[in-house]
Amino acid sequence: MIKLFSLKQQKKDEESAGGNRTGAGGKKASAAQLRIQKDINELNLPKTCEINFPDDDDLLNFRLIISPDECNKHKSVCLCVFQVGQGYPHDPPKVKCETMVYHPNIDLEGNVCLNILREDWKPVLTINSIIYGLQYLFLEPNPEDPLNKEAAEVLQTNRRLFEQNVHRSLRGGYVGATYFERCLK
Repeated sequence: MIKLFSLKQQKKDEESAGGNRTGAGGKKASAAQLRIQKDINELNLPKTCEINFPDDDDLLNFRLIISPDECNKHKSVCLCVFQVGQGYPHDPPKVKCETMVYHPNIDLEGNVCLNILREDWKPVLTINSIIYGLQYLFLEPNPEDPLNKEAAEVLQTNRRLFEQNVHRSLRGGYVGATYFERCLK
């Protein structure tokens, strides 16, 4: 009986001291919070990426700044917003590109077409997997699975024109009837 009481008291003491299983306000951390904490601790960001937490107490919402290698000679940056739901890791995070880019797999509203964010998501995948997937998407656009059909068609039929359109959009200006804000540093 005394051992049971001492174990309960030890658990209470750990919780009041901010034990590792509690979140803000002493509440127990959800499975999503525990997993995202693990993912963030194990992050191995490429040199072209930087992560930013607008609210240090909220690990479920953060920003990723990507400076793709291929575009790095132009010093371009792309901002992606991650929203990790309570169903994580069973459900993929929502990722939206806040920088409007001319890309076959990113539409003009910022929706991202990346297979591991949809049908190929598995709970064993991590935030690191998504970051590398996004970086690869910038290096190797996939015109076979487009969200921006016009950009995909140009990529398939005239790669040089596609590259010119990308550079024009990075500098800020019109590509067709669409205006792109400058995203160069």
